Amino acid sequence: MRDVKPLLLNSDFPPIHRGKLKTLQMNLGYLCNLSCTHCHVNAGPNRTELMARETMQIALQFAAKHQLEFLDLTGGSPEMNPDFRWLVQAARDQGLHVMDRCNPTILVEPGYEDMAEFLAAQQVEVIASLPCYMEDNVDAQRGKGVFNASIKALQKLNQLGYGQAGGDLILNLVFNPQGMALPSPQLQLEESYRTFLSEHFDLQFNQLFTITNMPIQRFGAVLQAKGQFDEYMTLLKQSYQAQNLEQLMCKSLLSVDWQGYVYDCDFNQMLDMPLAGKRTHLSKLLNHMPDGLPITVAEHCYGCTAGQGSSCTGVLTN
Repeated sequence: MRDVKPLLLNSDFPPIHRGKLKTLQMNLGYLCNLSCTHCHVNAGPNRTELMARETMQIALQFAAKHQLEFLDLTGGSPEMNPDFRWLVQAARDQGLHVMDRCNPTILVEPGYEDMAEFLAAQQVEVIASLPCYMEDNVDAQRGKGVFNASIKALQKLNQLGYGQAGGDLILNLVFNPQGMALPSPQLQLEESYRTFLSEHFDLQFNQLFTITNMPIQRFGAVLQAKGQFDEYMTLLKQSYQAQNLEQLMCKSLLSVDWQGYVYDCDFNQMLDMPLAGKRTHLSKLLNHMPDGLPITVAEHCYGCTAGQGSSCTGVLTN
């Protein structure tokens, strides 16, 4: 894996500062049953990094101490952490709204067959990656058979009540473009997803989130190998929209890695760019809020401000 960090550090991205913290995003580990080409985490079946329960307990203390609203669980496949269910139930008992960034194929893997039922029982919001509604495109990004497994898993979630209009169980889908392109307009693409998935698979969902591919980790290395890194960065910078700065997710989110160290966002975590430039464990922030601190920026931040903007909950401007 080539290191793209040196290519990103010399940046003219404008200075920004943290706002009021609402969301704690926890990376539960890099273990995943897939190895997707666009993965900014470089997750896969052979990764061994997994968050310990002790770190999860500190995170819950932090969330309670600072009265946070949301717990955003990511990975890898967060469900593959052996303490995933413990964490979800403890967080829900604490009154937190829990979001699971789910690779839907995990819900039909051996050993996880009842995971969908668990998520429904805990009223977890599922944010499921489906990078296209066409089989060939999904399998090209994620591996042969992934599309059909994803559809089967999403149908299972629908049967449990997820994605139904007016229902309490939220199912949102995530789109990632293939290669060097910005996402299509989110509302337009959402309508295409909705029509195709309903007509062909009787599938329902609440919203579609479009997310720009970040030029880091596996996708960054692919760009370098193809000699396309500079071209992609030019696309991001030429598509910069200053109005997206106000809604950046890093202003209200704190990212925690599998060891408990904190970052402004998941992308900075993958580049080992710690909060305020100093390696800090979440336990050190139990009595301190990071509100107002400068956000550590680099060239990849243009990925969040290009076009309609990009965040973990989709576009920033319509």
